Amino acid sequence: MDQVTDHLLAAARKVIAVHINYPSRAAQRGRTPEQPSYFLKPPSSLATGSEQTPSIVERPAGCELLGYEGEIALVIGKPARRVGLEDAWSHVEWVTASNDLGVYDLRYADKGSNLRSKGGDGFTPVGPGLIAADSVDPAGLRIRTWHNGELVQDDTTEDLLFPFARLVADLSQLLTLEEGDIILTGTPAGASVAQPGDVVEVEVSTVEVSAGAVTSGRLVTRVAEGTTPFADFGARPKTDDLQREEAYGSREAAGLPADGTAAVGPVLSPELKAKLESVCTATLSSQLRKRGLNNVSIDGLTSTRPEKRIVGLARTLRYVPNREDLFKTHGGGFNAQKKAIDSVNEGEILVMEARGEKGTGTIGDILALRAQVRGAAAIITDGGVRDFSAVAAMDMPTYYSNPHPAVLGRRHIPWDTDITIACGGTTVQPGDIIVADSDGILVIPPALAEELADDSIVQESEETFIAEMVQRGHSVDGLYPLNTEWRAKYEQWETDKADD
Repeated sequence: MDQVTDHLLAAARKVIAVHINYPSRAAQRGRTPEQPSYFLKPPSSLATGSEQTPSIVERPAGCELLGYEGEIALVIGKPARRVGLEDAWSHVEWVTASNDLGVYDLRYADKGSNLRSKGGDGFTPVGPGLIAADSVDPAGLRIRTWHNGELVQDDTTEDLLFPFARLVADLSQLLTLEEGDIILTGTPAGASVAQPGDVVEVEVSTVEVSAGAVTSGRLVTRVAEGTTPFADFGARPKTDDLQREEAYGSREAAGLPADGTAAVGPVLSPELKAKLESVCTATLSSQLRKRGLNNVSIDGLTSTRPEKRIVGLARTLRYVPNREDLFKTHGGGFNAQKKAIDSVNEGEILVMEARGEKGTGTIGDILALRAQVRGAAAIITDGGVRDFSAVAAMDMPTYYSNPHPAVLGRRHIPWDTDITIACGGTTVQPGDIIVADSDGILVIPPALAEELADDSIVQESEETFIAEMVQRGHSVDGLYPLNTEWRAKYEQWETDKADD
């Protein structure tokens, strides 16, 4: 086993990182890619570290979320261009440990490139030892990470989504992998956030734990607090609860309310939700009208699952008309649409303002699937739907104006989230209660929901009695609505039913 040297780091012309490769990480993220995807890290991000001489990485001043990810790094030994799967592993000379560090506070500024968030000096420590690639089985390696001495990541390469040879072969189809290039092969579940003063250790070894096991040794990195603030002429650090959840791996780990907490909180308790689920929108609509609320329906939409009745709290997303210069700044990367999808919680309903524009899609199969995986109760858009057959096949209902094959950018820019919007002719605010069934979609002010549900339950009980009397042959005159005589009979009917 050789040691990582400055000469080796200087020889690296490219550092290529894989987004998701371990099934445990895919499960944690709620998405499993069909093909590998990659991003570049600059060679200036490379560093070495060992137990004797740890690498020092700065958490940049003003940043909160310095994430660590223990990974296996492959070092290319001979150039690879358009190589096949059977030959790809022979182009790897060394295997070692790496730590794919990054600050989530700058993800918003990258538009998917990860350059600022993951490209900082020292953000890619590797080493300390090099394991000869031809001496190990690439499917028989183990990756472990310790955070302040606690084992937080422990996985093997046995069931990777994309085996190492496939990564090398895939990359070589388009670009030449050169001697010294480094490929970071993805991280398993358990990656989290390190604070100044913390120590993160990563080790790669063969799976066997016998005395003959081969290991890279422990790659040790200490975190320091940066003191130089960012200049005011570029993107500055900023974060939100979504980034905290992504960085820590879960809402609970980030100290946030667990998924679904908002959906069953005081405004929509399980009891209230059950009451609203027990009554029809037609009944609720008539009760809203009695209270002077006539403009509370989202109109003109069709459901992919009209047999379902849904109740949930609204989350909102607004699209504005496409303007090419603004789409360049707001349309790409982790834009407002993807943020909305990636932050919707269990039981919530994502409502989109698309201005009734039917000339393009506003949601497709991948993002709809992500919303379903996160537990969304429904998606509502007054625009079009792409990949309609796939979206319609999902268990989660989507309410839409029409199918359309075009992408979002043909007509829209995803602009902002969780604000007051207009959808289907009515106003929707974050936290409004949405109730939908085959008759339509209603927006219920939270302050009225409890009494509205109770009165609707009473109304439906009366209507059940009325329907039963009509079935027996009685005229609707005086029965619908109930006059004094029929109301007395209804109350006796209710008493008799309660006694049964």
